Amino acid sequence: MKKDWKEIIIFLIQLFMFYIFPLFAGQADAMGMVFLILVVTFILSIVIASVSKEKWKYFYPIIVSILFIPSVFIYYNDSALIHTVWYFVDSAAGLLIGTIIYKITNK
Repeated sequence: MKKDWKEIIIFLIQLFMFYIFPLFAGQADAMGMVFLILVVTFILSIVIASVSKEKWKYFYPIIVSILFIPSVFIYYNDSALIHTVWYFVDSAAGLLIGTIIYKITNK
C-alpha cells in the first residue's frame, strides 16, 4: 500500500474532478467543465504512466470510465453517458504518451 501512494493521489485528484469540481460550475459552464475534465484526465493519465512502475496502471482508462458513470446520474442526464467513451479514449491516449515519455527518459 505504501508503494502505491502516487497512484492513489492521482485517483483522488480524478475523483475530485468528477465529483467535487462540478459543484462549483454553473449550468452555462457545462461544456467548458467537460472540456476541462477531459484535459485534466489526459494530463493525469500522462502523469500516472510516467511515474508509476506498477502493472495495474494500464487499467487506469477502464477505472476512469467506471468512476465517471455515477457522476452522470448525479450531475448530468443520461445523454452524458457517452462521455464515458471519451474519458476512456482520452485516458488511454494519455497513458500511451506517458508510457512513451517513461521509456524515453529511462533509457
